[in-house]
Amino acid sequence: MCGRMVLTRTAHEIADEFDVPEWSSECDFGPRYNVAPSQNVLAIRRRSEGGRELLPLHWGLLPSWSKSRASGYRMINARCETAAEKPSFRQALKARRCIVASDGFYEWKPGEQGTRAKKKGAAKTPYFFRSPAGAALSLAGLWETWIDRDSGEVVESCAILTCEANADMRSVHHRMPVLLSSQDYDAWLGTGPEESLEFQRLMQPAPSGALEAIEVSSWVNNPRNEDPLCIEPASSATPLA
Repeated sequence: MCGRMVLTRTAHEIADEFDVPEWSSECDFGPRYNVAPSQNVLAIRRRSEGGRELLPLHWGLLPSWSKSRASGYRMINARCETAAEKPSFRQALKARRCIVASDGFYEWKPGEQGTRAKKKGAAKTPYFFRSPAGAALSLAGLWETWIDRDSGEVVESCAILTCEANADMRSVHHRMPVLLSSQDYDAWLGTGPEESLEFQRLMQPAPSGALEAIEVSSWVNNPRNEDPLCIEPASSATPLA
């Protein structure tokens, strides 16, 4: 899965990476070292009139038919194996795909208790996953627009697609975000023929070597901690087995 991420690049840097000509001041977040679900992420999507746009999206997808905003706290990820069948994701997968920009993301390796441990306080070790070259990561996402029936508030939200973990992540977690390369952007955002299903081939694990893992301290466990200490290597870090 993907439940916490990092974004320190500026809106200008992201826009340049994705060939977005202009963006609003709402995209200038400042450095973020511990982005959590229910907060905004920066995403790129196709404009209805053509081209791309950069915008903030609420992390936690709210289907247009949701009765309450609370459902968005649960749907932060969509499994690529079942997204085409799930009522919450299938229409977005067909027509509302986006790319979530990130410097990297966190995942927690279970301790000796195992992945299904019920024991309170079972230790988990946090890892920060990033590109070995320091490049931005492009996470495949889905977006929706939801309107509050009472207040009229409009919320644009997203979920991140996940797939089976590759060799870089398998010893920490069995799932990972779907990562896109620059040559995949057009196919994913749907800038080709509307009937094309080319995007489906992109929903697979990234090649081995696409990510490096850095063991970090438990400082990152608290989402209120929002500073560079979150991505600092743990002083007692051991090589990832």
